[in-house]
Amino acid sequence: MPDRPRYVDARSPWLATLIALVGLGVTLAFDLSALVTIALLFVVIVPFEKFFPRHRQRIPRPLLGTDLAYAIASAPLGAFGVIVGLVLSLVSLAWLPGLLLRPLVAAVPAAPRAILGILLFDVGVYWAHRFGHEIPFMWRFHKIHHSTEHLDWVSGFRGHPLDGVILAPAFVLLLVAGFDPQFSGALVVIQVVTGLFLHANVRWRWRPLHRVVITPEFHHWHHSNELDARCTNYSVFLPVWDMLFGTYFMPRGRRPSRYGIDDPVSRGIVGQLWDPFRGLRNPIRQLRHPRRTARECFTMMRRGLRQARASAGRHRWGFVHSRS
Repeated sequence: MPDRPRYVDARSPWLATLIALVGLGVTLAFDLSALVTIALLFVVIVPFEKFFPRHRQRIPRPLLGTDLAYAIASAPLGAFGVIVGLVLSLVSLAWLPGLLLRPLVAAVPAAPRAILGILLFDVGVYWAHRFGHEIPFMWRFHKIHHSTEHLDWVSGFRGHPLDGVILAPAFVLLLVAGFDPQFSGALVVIQVVTGLFLHANVRWRWRPLHRVVITPEFHHWHHSNELDARCTNYSVFLPVWDMLFGTYFMPRGRRPSRYGIDDPVSRGIVGQLWDPFRGLRNPIRQLRHPRRTARECFTMMRRGLRQARASAGRHRWGFVHSRS
């Protein structure tokens, strides 16, 4: 696969270093546990990648520095993404289904309520994740996560902060439906941590679990850039949603061998953070024409709703050639 174009200039390594240092400073000041978690994941997962590798690749593989920069800056980038995601969830009325479910949740005993919460969170993230691939504007941001061509535990950190909208609607849904905030937040944390393991470069198949819970094999197919594997395996906990909605893909006798995307993406963290905004109009200039901007925003929202309906109403094969 050809190298990705380098959109940023020769000063980008300095900017990338600055972002990483700022992220490290913020992490040390406000969330030391994030660095501890990164170190712990390295100690736990890397030996398995070394002794049971899916693909033979060196630990210092291409663009490892980019993914490490994302890992170091994960605390401030993640906080910013969560804030934006929550705001968008509220503005988009994603909380309305939770309001309708609130009487039902209140009537369910504690243990079944926890199971219901997991199912609601999982199906909510499934559809947000699916839209992240199949609605072109959302794909602008989500494709940064999929741009890595070498999957391992640290590649899971690569992701645009505004891609947090994938988790925010499900979190808001649970809160408005009456679930405990700590329970809802714990599901988000569990998803993020297990997501890192699902990217690990390990060769285990765990075939008996394929239709029960998601595995690294399941998620590696999701990242595969092979034509028949695109737009598949969106679930984050339970593959039942992919089986129900026609996006389950776990072929026998094959293993994913090629990752990444066809869209051009910058190589460094600075360029990747800016990539989704390329080609968009300057928002400051848009403020000079508020009426026209309001009309364009309304048109964009209507287009997004049409695309969401189209995504929900079709089999995955209808989108394989048009994602980029």
